[in-house]
Amino acid sequence: MSEIKASADADAIGWTENGAPVSRAYDDIFFSLEDGRAETEHVFLRGCGLPAGFDAKSAFKTAELGFGLGLTTACLLQAWSTRPNRPELVITSFEIAPAPLATMRQALAPWPDCARLPDLLAPSWPPQPGRNDIQLAEGARLELYIGDANMLAPNWALAAPREIDAWLLDGFSPAKNPELWGEALLRTVFETTRPGGVFATYAAAGWVRRNLQAVGFDVSRTPGYGRKREMLVGVKPSSHPSGG
Repeated sequence: MSEIKASADADAIGWTENGAPVSRAYDDIFFSLEDGRAETEHVFLRGCGLPAGFDAKSAFKTAELGFGLGLTTACLLQAWSTRPNRPELVITSFEIAPAPLATMRQALAPWPDCARLPDLLAPSWPPQPGRNDIQLAEGARLELYIGDANMLAPNWALAAPREIDAWLLDGFSPAKNPELWGEALLRTVFETTRPGGVFATYAAAGWVRRNLQAVGFDVSRTPGYGRKREMLVGVKPSSHPSGG
């Protein structure tokens, strides 16, 4: 990893010499040093069969562990907006430490069609602990939960029936952020996924794969992005009942 430069939000986020944002708390990059957007589209959009998967639904629900700097949400929104018969889009995301809008703007600046996300978030920023409902566009909204996903997600799952079409597992590296990859949390992920629903993650660690299999997903290794040899994708068997 390149040496981290000082940043405006020095306690939380730094920047590599080539401009990639780095979490100081986890000593890990937020997205690929090569091309964060291309990585996001490869891992999370194509890994979950998007944007084509939007077309057969009247409503499409995604959920994400780790909102980060908003790149995945921005890519989802952009891909959704290009579909001629786009469904209602609901994005649920869990984030323990929301970044300042100025940091998001700097991180998303290389991709102009993604860089508008901070402006859409601005009326609701900074978000409050717990649930924040944010309208992103007509027909698209963000349910952003601020706090520890291990505490928030189980209560969220109990609040109402959940039918998540695609889970985006986007925490920091499992070696540095194991809290987001434990079997208990992944069981909540599984239980809130509709039968036939999918997940994708850049992670490929053996213990993460085993945890995903243990909760019930059919898991496959597929080629990762750039220098990352493998990533994981999976599906909830259609015969499995929805919910816990």
